[in-house]
Amino acid sequence: MDNVFAFDVLVVGAGPAGIAAAFGAAESGARVGVIDDNPRPGGQIWRGETQQRADHPEAKSWLEKFARCPIEFFSSTEVVDQIDRGHLLAQSHDGPREFVCKKLILCTGARELFLPFPGWTLPNVMGAGALQALAKSGLSVSGKKVVIAGSGPLLLAVAAYLREHGADVRLIAEQAPWHRLARFGISLLLQKNKFVQALAIRRQLADIPYKASCWPVRAAGNGKLESVTLRCGDRTWQEPCDYLACGFHLLPNTELAALLGCEIRGGFVRVNHLQQSSVSGIFCAGELTGIGGVDASILEGSIAGYAATGQDARAAQLSRQKARSENFTAALRRAFALRPELRASVSPDTIVCRCEDVPLARLRSCASWRAAKLQTRCGMGPCQGRICGPAVEFLLGWKTSSVRPPVFPVPIETLARAPVSQFSRPSEENLIPHEEPR
Repeated sequence: MDNVFAFDVLVVGAGPAGIAAAFGAAESGARVGVIDDNPRPGGQIWRGETQQRADHPEAKSWLEKFARCPIEFFSSTEVVDQIDRGHLLAQSHDGPREFVCKKLILCTGARELFLPFPGWTLPNVMGAGALQALAKSGLSVSGKKVVIAGSGPLLLAVAAYLREHGADVRLIAEQAPWHRLARFGISLLLQKNKFVQALAIRRQLADIPYKASCWPVRAAGNGKLESVTLRCGDRTWQEPCDYLACGFHLLPNTELAALLGCEIRGGFVRVNHLQQSSVSGIFCAGELTGIGGVDASILEGSIAGYAATGQDARAAQLSRQKARSENFTAALRRAFALRPELRASVSPDTIVCRCEDVPLARLRSCASWRAAKLQTRCGMGPCQGRICGPAVEFLLGWKTSSVRPPVFPVPIETLARAPVSQFSRPSEENLIPHEEPR
């Protein structure tokens, strides 16, 4: 059948974890395929870098390895459903594709968490990582006044990149308080490489104001962003800017894993020491199992690649290093936990669901996420709740974890490719049998 591809190991996601997983699996001689929705490997973190020119030495090394391996790479391709056990349906730039595999490794990464506030829908208010990605793709930020706000180490990395490319970074607003940041800094002392990296970035940004316990409460402008109002303690002020890059840490992309039946615990996929999920034959690595940075993603990807191809001794050897990365992941979670005061910035008329223009007041009249979807269409637009769902969880405490195929919007042509019954809740017989992680 045309556009049906078979592999021993199929990796979904070509970020650092996916690249490491594919390389590890390919070393065994297995036939390996990699799917990614971007045109080139590297994921969001290594976007725009190639093996010929990479600003990050580790990125250059891994991209070169990926290019040398006998790996079949499918770019601009998204998995949207499971047809049968080990049989996935995907949408690509040239139509639907089907992938059959013996083992599956999910490395679907993470996205930014957006929290609404008045004016957040204005043009030029965007995610911190999104602005960096646009700059990597050719957007000129030279001479532009940029305010970076939200939470997490990504803010510093984005500030450094934008400044290197000529942006006038006015300040970095971190919602976490100083005492939590100080404890996080102390934890970095135990991980020399991360401490050196953090120190280098901080020195690079030494003359840029970095304010803790500070967050945006309003964006203003006539047709596009002109200024942002920030709160720091009892003080508020307006900061003129051309761009507001705003992101409140990261969220794992668990939708596909949940659709395939993997157990989600605490917002992440539960795996064992070999990155095996609760579903036999499905491994998960990277931000999908915990937000721990590039080093942890590469480590977990390598473990998954070895384990998926029976190289258990090599996988077990690497898994002994996981404790250190797990400690770092826990330290990140504690340091950048969202403060409840962020909810006070959201007025009743603030749009929460941008796809369907649903304000907070309409959501508060509903009793649950399901009721809100039925009565307001919140979460039913093109993003399928990926933006507003986590915001609603934070603002109203609702659980929004239901997932149905297709995982992403698809053309009718792709819908016709799968059996009609597939586009409903997956049945038990369509899932790979559960196996408790060891």
